[in-house]
Amino acid sequence: MGKLKQTGLICAGLVGGILISLQFSAIAEKETRVSLPIEELRTFAEVFNAIKQGYVEPVDDKKMITNAISGMLSNLDPHSSYLDADAYKDLQVGTQGEFGGLGIEVGMEDGLVKVVSPIEDSPADRGGVKSGDLIFKLDDTLVKGMTLSEAVKRMRGKPKTQIRLSILRKGESKPIEITLTREVIKVQSVKSKLVEDGYGYLRVTSFQENTAAALVKHLNDLYKQGPLKGLVLDLRNDPGGLLNMAVGVSAAFLPPNTLVTSTDGRTPDAKHRFYTLPEDYLRGSKEDYIKNLPAEVRKVPMVVLINGGSASASEIVAGALQDHKRAVVMGTTSFGKGSVQTVLPLPGKTAIKLTTARYFTPSGRSIQAKGIVPDIVVEESANGSSSTRLREADLEKHLENNNEKDAATPAKPQSKAPAKPKSSPGKDEGDEPSEPPSRELASKKDYQLNQAFNLLKGLQIMQNKP
Repeated sequence: MGKLKQTGLICAGLVGGILISLQFSAIAEKETRVSLPIEELRTFAEVFNAIKQGYVEPVDDKKMITNAISGMLSNLDPHSSYLDADAYKDLQVGTQGEFGGLGIEVGMEDGLVKVVSPIEDSPADRGGVKSGDLIFKLDDTLVKGMTLSEAVKRMRGKPKTQIRLSILRKGESKPIEITLTREVIKVQSVKSKLVEDGYGYLRVTSFQENTAAALVKHLNDLYKQGPLKGLVLDLRNDPGGLLNMAVGVSAAFLPPNTLVTSTDGRTPDAKHRFYTLPEDYLRGSKEDYIKNLPAEVRKVPMVVLINGGSASASEIVAGALQDHKRAVVMGTTSFGKGSVQTVLPLPGKTAIKLTTARYFTPSGRSIQAKGIVPDIVVEESANGSSSTRLREADLEKHLENNNEKDAATPAKPQSKAPAKPKSSPGKDEGDEPSEPPSRELASKKDYQLNQAFNLLKGLQIMQNKP
């Protein structure tokens, strides 16, 4: 079934985040080695020697080599990177759903730390950090000149200690300062609620080692309260995570032996097809938790909610359920991260995270730099507005969508949700400033979620007609 499956693939949310959910792989011994560019290596050696002899201050050999490796990887694409011992350790801890820090998904842009997304209910989220913010100073230290790993390391620290972030924000004329208190971040990747009789809500915040098993438990808990007439799977602002967990979540709703996604790269290891089979979503000799689901789960009418913060593994799930017509996808176009990274350990407890393949939906669509286009477009508020979000296509050096036909002709959504009715003549409630998103699970103020349940109830009425 290919070495790529054995090594473990990742569809991580975003580059260098404080939460990065990845799987790990061993470096496979290759029978043949790529021939080395001798002339270019001579140039490298000359530059190395010039720095050693003439730079104004002594530079450590290890530091120069590490910087060279880091530069090689970071200049490939936004998701390939060098992981020093601390970053590698943090990455391993992050896959288990518990880690220390502020709770921010971050990348680099023009030498500054760019916030991709604050993690739900984290210190950063509660403190008002927003997607697209540029962090230019950590306490009194400028970020310019730091590597992403160094910046992340400074943002980490012991729980209950504070750090001051100096932020540039679009639309603000002056820098913003936010002081945050570090915490041990425990991410509960699945939450659920019976919103009303017969209608369930599932929220997946990230794809970690136990996400699919947790989803099965939540589904069983919902069905213990009675049969479901409709179900909403909320993948909004889900930055992704483990590929096998995306397959496992998809397997909960699709028939056995159904294609979920395929990957394609330059090497045979990078070419693989993933199905709703235990060998594709389980790791080791774990019990097949999918067998514990009620049969009705694969038939209940479903809506999948996505937005610009839905990336990678969440896009795999949305794309699979959309292609197999198992669910209606609603919301706004997703982030568009369609690449796969493999973590290759190196000596000294370090590693590299290397983009090795693109992934495709069951119908062969590449969502790279394009995203999943919803079947029904529903903006975040009734007035038709959604917050401006960073997407894959906005990242420097992002991979192009190699499906030229898809890239040239974006899919059109089937329809758009009707506007909210006016409350009084001449005044539309949507014209008023929208309230900040509620932290309540399945809030009644959540416009997109309300539209999803309205659709499910409409489908239920149509099914019950003689």
